[in-house]
Amino acid sequence: MPSDLETAMELLIVVFHRYASRDGRAGTLSRRELRQLMENELANFLKSQKDPGAIDKIMKDLDANGDGQVDFEEFVSLVVGLSVACEQCYKIHKGLKTGK
Repeated sequence: MPSDLETAMELLIVVFHRYASRDGRAGTLSRRELRQLMENELANFLKSQKDPGAIDKIMKDLDANGDGQVDFEEFVSLVVGLSVACEQCYKIHKGLKTGK
């Protein structure tokens, strides 16, 4: 039986590939696929954004190699960044120390 962390890792991979295979180029997310993924899987994050161009800016930031696509490694950097921010909120909510 997989652990919680192993399950989380598997879900991250499964969700990425569910969207990455829609536009015909398997293994990467196009701008449209990234938008669909974020609208469906990160809807609460998007609602909190004031900038209507947030997805375009995120795409530009994630596309480290400039090929117009986001591969899994580039995508993981988004998830890591959001997880770090969420962990800070979690600490505040739980009354834990937030310093390093």
